[in-house]
This record gives sequence, structure tokens and C-alpha cells, in this order.
Amino acid sequence: MPFQLHFGEDDLLRCRFAVSPLWETQEAVRTLKRPERHGYHPRWLREVRAAGARLDLAAVWLLMPSRGHSPDFLGPPPLGPAATFDEEIAAVRAADPDAARDDMAKALAETPGAAVSATGRRLLADPAGAVRTLTDAMEAAWHALVEPYWPRLRALLEADVAYHSRRLAQIGLGALLPELDRRLAWDSGTLTAQWRGRHTRHLDGRGLVLMPSVFSWPEVISGYDPPWQPTLVYPARGLAGLWSAPADRAPDALARLLGANRAAVLTALAEPAATSPLAQRLGLAPSSVSAHLAALRAAGLLTSRRQGHQVLYERTPLGVALAAGG
Repeated sequence: MPFQLHFGEDDLLRCRFAVSPLWETQEAVRTLKRPERHGYHPRWLREVRAAGARLDLAAVWLLMPSRGHSPDFLGPPPLGPAATFDEEIAAVRAADPDAARDDMAKALAETPGAAVSATGRRLLADPAGAVRTLTDAMEAAWHALVEPYWPRLRALLEADVAYHSRRLAQIGLGALLPELDRRLAWDSGTLTAQWRGRHTRHLDGRGLVLMPSVFSWPEVISGYDPPWQPTLVYPARGLAGLWSAPADRAPDALARLLGANRAAVLTALAEPAATSPLAQRLGLAPSSVSAHLAALRAAGLLTSRRQGHQVLYERTPLGVALAAGG
């Protein structure tokens, strides 16, 4: 059964891409609860097993039904295109307790017995305390489960946004939306997704946040009731190569394809880096590394972004796959 989002003219002007470390933290917690559903992340699950076991996530997990509503206030749409976790978690900590209680009650109702359990009763009886407890749990989860991997995750998510932003400029929104996921279809101002449940919503001039996600795979999620901006979460491109171990040196096949030095530059970019540190690490002249970076970027294997006085280069999903030998 499908869900449908109906666009008006104003909505087409208010669509934006965003990346959210808070959302990835929420979905990482969900993945930890149901690891069997997430075939792309076994390496991550092994690495965080000990840290995850030390977290107290019982209250958060109770609000994460296998199907149905999860509290919007725990993972609201990102404040901007690239908000920090600290900015996002501050908004959660400032949530209105009465609105949070209604949100939690709706989520608890999705699981038989959850609302009358000891934890459920405690959350509903003291919503202000529940907001503090849940926020503290999410902050601890960020530090343990996501923050150590965030440069890698952010690089993949930002590469997805860069790719789809280019596609938006080339083909327009109506043609882009079905490219985000094969289950999405666009027809005369209506976005339809073949997914579980029935859900029809008119955007009413609020537009739509388009948000790639690593840990939401394989689901496409349409969510957020007013006052939140409607959001569509879709699986990010390049997940297959996300957890590939960085190579000590460029694979021989890649060196034959790109040339030894250019392949070494691509392989060395397991994490975002600027020209000078790369040159020092590889023992190459900065001018040579700069030329290789420009060529790799032009070929769609790298993206670049300015951070302060530096330009950081990151592998695109295609670059990740090539460097991994995929």
C-alpha cells in the first residue's frame, strides 16, 4: 500500500537537502536493537558491540516500535543543511514536555503493553524528566556509536547530496525524486512510494526535506507531523563500500587504471584530507597531488568542500568502490 505526498507550487520552492548526525544516531540505536535487519553494517556492529552494551537504551528502544510512529521530537528534521550534533541535541533537550508526552504516548501505543510497562508509565508520568533521560541517552549513543565514524559517514552522505544536487540541476525535481529510490514515483505533483502502510499528506507550502541516511536502509521514511517540516529519508548511495577496510596501498588493478600516484592519492583518502597533508603522507610534491586531486574530482571520484582556510577532498561512492577494489 502506498504513501503519497501532494505538492503545491510553493512546496516546489521549499525543497532542500540535509544531513543529520542526530538522525543517524537515532537510526544507529535502532540498528543496534534489530541488527538482523541491516545487512550493510555487520562490521560496524562488531566494532560497537562492547560500547553499545554499556549504554542504557531501554527507554529509547521502548519508543521505537517495529512499525509505526517513533517520537518526532527525538530526531526532528535538521535545522540546516549541515547542522552539528550539538546543535541538534540542544533542540531535543529544549522540547516542550507536554508535546513530548503526546509524542511518546503515540509511539507507545504502537506496541501492545508498552504504555503500561514500568518504563512506559514513568516516561508518561514525568515528561520533563523523560526528555532529560532520553536526551542523555541519545547523547551517550552519539559518542559511543556514531561520533567515531562520523567523518566516514558524513563523507558518504555529503557525496550523495552533491550527486543528487547535480542531478536536480540537470533533470529537475520531478525526475530526480524517483531516482532517490526505485520505490518512488512522481506524477502530476504527487510523490508516491510503494511501502508499508497508507499515508496521504498535503505539504501545504512547507516543502520537503530530502535526507540521505546510512542506518535507515532499506527503508524509505516519510515523516514528521506539524509543526515539523515534512521529510523524506532515503538510503544513501554507496553503502556497499562504506565499511570496506582502507587499503595499505593502492590495488594493482587500480594503479594500472589510474596510474600509480593517482591511485595512491585516491586510496589515501579513507578520511577527508587537504592537499598538503596528503602530499606529506605520500611523499609527493603538493603541485603533483593538487593535479591528481583535480583529475579525480573531474572524473567524479572525489568531492571537495571548504573548511576554514583548507579545501578538504573526500571520495564519492564511486571513489569508495574503486579504492576498495569493487
